Amino acid sequence: MSGEIREAAAVRDGEPSLALDVKKVREDFPILKMRIHGKPLVYLDNAASTQKPYAVIDAYNVFYSGCYSNIHRGVYHLSETATKAYEDAREKARAFIGARGIEETIFVSGTTEGINLVAQTYGREKIGKGDEVLVTWMEHHSNIVPWQMICEEKGAVLRAVPIDDRGDLVMDELEKMLGPRTRIVAVTHVSNALGTVNPVKEIVRLAHRRGIPVLIDGAQAVAHMRVDVRDLDCDFYVFSGHKLFGPTGIGILYGKKELLESMPPYQGGGDMIRSVTFEKTTYNAPPYRFEAGTPNIAGAISLGAAIDYVAALGFDAIAEHESAIQAHAAEVLSSIPGLRLVGDARTRIGVFSFVMEGIHPHDIGTILDREGIAVRTGHHCAQPAVDRFGVPATARASFAVYNTREEVDALASGLLKVREVLL
Repeated sequence: MSGEIREAAAVRDGEPSLALDVKKVREDFPILKMRIHGKPLVYLDNAASTQKPYAVIDAYNVFYSGCYSNIHRGVYHLSETATKAYEDAREKARAFIGARGIEETIFVSGTTEGINLVAQTYGREKIGKGDEVLVTWMEHHSNIVPWQMICEEKGAVLRAVPIDDRGDLVMDELEKMLGPRTRIVAVTHVSNALGTVNPVKEIVRLAHRRGIPVLIDGAQAVAHMRVDVRDLDCDFYVFSGHKLFGPTGIGILYGKKELLESMPPYQGGGDMIRSVTFEKTTYNAPPYRFEAGTPNIAGAISLGAAIDYVAALGFDAIAEHESAIQAHAAEVLSSIPGLRLVGDARTRIGVFSFVMEGIHPHDIGTILDREGIAVRTGHHCAQPAVDRFGVPATARASFAVYNTREEVDALASGLLKVREVLL
């Protein structure tokens, strides 16, 4: 193959149609052809990480086999080709979330690094003794611990907005908790443990009315719904590529240009500088100010391929298919004797955490694995949310665009077998 980067293959030609051919979609994902313990793989751990289509795998392989080079400063053909592919991927990410410009679109290793970057730059400058950071009870640990760390350092207070018995955010309490010492609100768009879709646009409106910036953790949202950061008017938005059918080790931090320009660098090294002397270093403009060192070039290019793939499917088609799967899963799981769903939010995606009376979640996961069914067990890095419902752990089935009604039925059959074996 030539040294040129190949454009990632789209799954459809022309405009996406609303009707989703899930059988054809599944053919794009080689791992779904696997058998586990002699049974067809039923992969239901999509909230943890999604599987990868050929388009993403090919983009990764093409970069390393056809035009690998470091980027930005090389004047030779391979470097210029790799640089263009990397920056083209940034533009795809910018358009995908509706950012105004590439200067607002920073490559990070994932959601966790993106949140830490904001906490250690914006947070360190703006948060002081006695100030408050507002999160919610349903946050992933990645949107709790970085704020705890900066609060401990600065003598600030971390406050958490409660959730009700259905798993919905108590919006009246959120509004009451927005005070004169609140320096930032950090909230998940979609709960990875409960599937709750938060009213983030309304949260931004309430916070901005008091001059408080908002960071949104979009890790669980971007594979399921269209995101427009300008419409949301959020100040920061962050997501991981591996939850969007892309590779691990890459993600995007969006920040409003005026905020990023005011923030100090997160790390020092190559590419985040304009000039260096022993007396003084001057820093590059965003986004490069926050991208020290050789980046995950292959990951960025492959993330661009994942964005192309999802765009070709179309979010209307994705939503229609996933809504049908979600409704079927809710009906089927509710019919399993002794099974209790944890959380029943009014607006949600296909994430179902559950417990079974008299059976430990880890045992559920182990027996389902023997049936070829992959689910997650534990507290899902959202321990406060699980604690809120009075259980130490749950089993979690989470769905993506390639899952089918037949796989939901296989899960139900597997759960009946769990009861048969353990009760």
